[in-house]
Amino acid sequence: MSLQTGATKRSGADTALWLSTIAFTASFAVWTIFSIIGIQIQQDLGLSETQFGLLIGTPILTGSLIRLVLGVWTDQFGGRVVYPLVMLAAAGATFLLSYAETYPQFLIAALGVGIAGGTFAVGVTYVSKFFGAEKQGTALGIFGAGNVGAAVTKFVAPFVLIAMGWQAVAQIWAVGLVAIAILFFLFTKDDPELVERRAKGLKPRPMLEQFAPLKNIQVWRFSLYYFFVFGAFVALALWLPRYLVGVYGLDLKTAGMVAAAFSVPASLFRVYGGHLSDRVGARQVMYWTFLVSVAAAFILSYPPTSYVVDGIHGPIAFRLETGLIAFTVILFVLGFFMSLGKAAVYKHIPVYYPKDVGAVGGLVGMIGGLGGFVLPIAFGVLNDLTGIWTSCFMLLFAIAAGALLWMHFAIQRMESRAAEAILETLPQFPEMEPIHEPAKHGARGAGLIADWRPEEPVFWKETGKKIASRNLWLSIPSLFLSFAVWMVWSVVVAKLPLIGFNYTTDQLFWLAALPGLSGATLRIFYSFMVPIFGGRFWTTLTTWSLLAPALGIGFAVQSPETPYWIMLGLALLCGLGGGNFASSMSNIGFFYPRAEKGNALALNAGLGNLGVSAMQFLVPLAITAAVFGSFGGEGQATTTGDTLFMQNAGFIWVPFIVASAFMAWFGMNDLSTAKASFTEQSVIFTRTHNWVMCWLYTGTFGSFIGFSAAFPLLTSTQFPDVNVLQIAFLGPLVGALSRSLTGWVSDRFGGARVTLVVFVGMMLGTIGVMYFLANKDAPGAFTGFFACFILLFFASGVGNASTFQMIPAIMRKEIARLSPSASATEQLKQAEKESAAITGFTSAIAAYGAFFIPKSFGMSLAASGSANAALIGFLVFYVSCLAITWFVYARPGGVLFDVENKRAPAVSAVKASAN
Repeated sequence: MSLQTGATKRSGADTALWLSTIAFTASFAVWTIFSIIGIQIQQDLGLSETQFGLLIGTPILTGSLIRLVLGVWTDQFGGRVVYPLVMLAAAGATFLLSYAETYPQFLIAALGVGIAGGTFAVGVTYVSKFFGAEKQGTALGIFGAGNVGAAVTKFVAPFVLIAMGWQAVAQIWAVGLVAIAILFFLFTKDDPELVERRAKGLKPRPMLEQFAPLKNIQVWRFSLYYFFVFGAFVALALWLPRYLVGVYGLDLKTAGMVAAAFSVPASLFRVYGGHLSDRVGARQVMYWTFLVSVAAAFILSYPPTSYVVDGIHGPIAFRLETGLIAFTVILFVLGFFMSLGKAAVYKHIPVYYPKDVGAVGGLVGMIGGLGGFVLPIAFGVLNDLTGIWTSCFMLLFAIAAGALLWMHFAIQRMESRAAEAILETLPQFPEMEPIHEPAKHGARGAGLIADWRPEEPVFWKETGKKIASRNLWLSIPSLFLSFAVWMVWSVVVAKLPLIGFNYTTDQLFWLAALPGLSGATLRIFYSFMVPIFGGRFWTTLTTWSLLAPALGIGFAVQSPETPYWIMLGLALLCGLGGGNFASSMSNIGFFYPRAEKGNALALNAGLGNLGVSAMQFLVPLAITAAVFGSFGGEGQATTTGDTLFMQNAGFIWVPFIVASAFMAWFGMNDLSTAKASFTEQSVIFTRTHNWVMCWLYTGTFGSFIGFSAAFPLLTSTQFPDVNVLQIAFLGPLVGALSRSLTGWVSDRFGGARVTLVVFVGMMLGTIGVMYFLANKDAPGAFTGFFACFILLFFASGVGNASTFQMIPAIMRKEIARLSPSASATEQLKQAEKESAAITGFTSAIAAYGAFFIPKSFGMSLAASGSANAALIGFLVFYVSCLAITWFVYARPGGVLFDVENKRAPAVSAVKASAN
């Protein structure tokens, strides 16, 4: 029952609003205190840029994570109590900060200081309850203007620091927070909803019930918006003084004042943003915000660059650089539109979720706050890796552009769904409606199959098998190319030193590892795309996306003068290939009946995995010749006197990518039965077996892709006399073939039992690699080392097939147990949807092996000169996988024991036959 009366505002609203705003201003000043005192602490302790980024970001982590819980607590206990308690806790930690002496002590103190950031979730929940929907945008805009606390710190703290020391800043800020907490408690009232609930003797809604809306993807989309408009604001508020000192050579006081040119508009104009959102709509304001932010971030991201153009009358030299005045003006504009966006995001929440402002507002605030933690660290890492100050704005440009695209396509999709009946009557090209002839132009749904019944034998034999086979064999080339592009850096980085790229071993391992990081992250999103957009469209789109890294690598490797940060960006773009696996497996899974699903998925994945082996075989050959003639560019001289055409590592895939994309569009199909929203698919996050299978699949596929990325570079460092590129392809080849050719083994003997054998084999292979590395100077050491790696690749390939065979079997049993009243057809349909989503999601998590395995080897070698530490970690992990597989699935009483031993209960057998 709603407690809203529709009144514009309630008794005590003005007092609650203004005292909440003052309290939030003070809290924000404390929350961002390290933006000023952190610079002095960095100088005192001699911290690196990454360490500095972690220091200033740590308070943001605490303040972000606790927002979700604090929002719900405010709903339950009232803001008048929760708000002062949070401020007092933050004040105590801030005061104790002044006694810290070592870097770990500062990090621990910073965690406590971060409690101040949690006041945002308390204030939003508390203030929104005093105002009706038509005034909430303005009210929350006024409250959000408390972000100006960051400017207060930048204006005042430098003077206090210079006069009295940074310890005095912490102590004075703490005392001020205590005073405001006391005033808040004395002069505010409980919110109307809490008063009414107490008068009626009603209990607060349970916490789990308040968290229910968090399964909606819309909430996570709002969170991404806030990650940029608020998270990036906090990150820049913390980072700008350091940036201005480093780039423009300003002193600390001047840097603080210039940085305030960003903080002030990014805070105070939030009031105007709330007013605009009430008047013209929050969606319109968000469009303005992201369009201007993309433009501003692009300009700010452009590094100072000197150009020499070969003109008609000789060279023309000029330089592009953003001066301090221009930088300040653009920064002001960026801050202004960020402030509008912050208000617009929170205008959405009480309108869409009036009963769940605490939980939804807390989550959105938490994700936004995490941006303030993650981004300063990322800024520091980018500075260390690229050596370019403007790299921070490059990252912000990418985030703003991504948020704009997601928002635009989400809005288009919602509008299309609302007009679906009308759209279905239009031709493929709606503008041709006046002259439309269906026989010539076809319907908009070309390629869509509405009737799909693969479990019916007659339908499958006469219609389904032919269509499914066509989609499978068109999917495989696309996935093959995706793996080839994803792992191409594993070969390229091994050759870069030969053609003049002077990178350290650590930098080379970063290039080898980053495609794994981005590919794994993209897989999380790609897992849910096929049911939303359709397999035909998504496969075509993702295949075209491979052109970006393929062409980029081809141009970048032709000159050793190419900046390292560009190489890092291209390494990240290679992750587009890694993301495709999740959507491809999800798509093919919908086409096949359960009896043939294991083999179909094994063929799709296994033959797709061959892309790694083919790449490691073809690229070393292609780079030795001018495959594309003069069109491909000049060769590069090596340190050994040879000539290589490294650009071919990227260019050679381009014609195949174009051909595969066209084949996918004109030959594949979408299934109406595979349609599902993110909300429908997100139920997998509540399934325990989803997370268990993530662990196991990381042990198989994570190992396969991680070893594929790391093996060439590891071998070249441990056995420098071996030309590893001549044989590197054999490992991925064995792994891919073992996956594609052993799917039937799991179908026959059971995925869990096969997986047990797999992890035993991987343990033996790891022990063998450790042994031969420890005796690498002995005769035959490399042969033994290589043989053990082949065993690892073979076992991981078999395990890839066996774990994927387990997923549909597990979910059929789980859905039957969880929904016993559903019909057999309904159970099967739900099990298929969840199996597809879990398949994609587990592949996403496992793909992080492509990042962690190369980085583990790199860190182990950097720390001790040996790969043993990394290998011991892998061995322990495989032991855990073996134990989990046995205990959860294979033992008597395990989930799959009856299925794999043909002892399924009679009821299950009846349902299976009915299906």
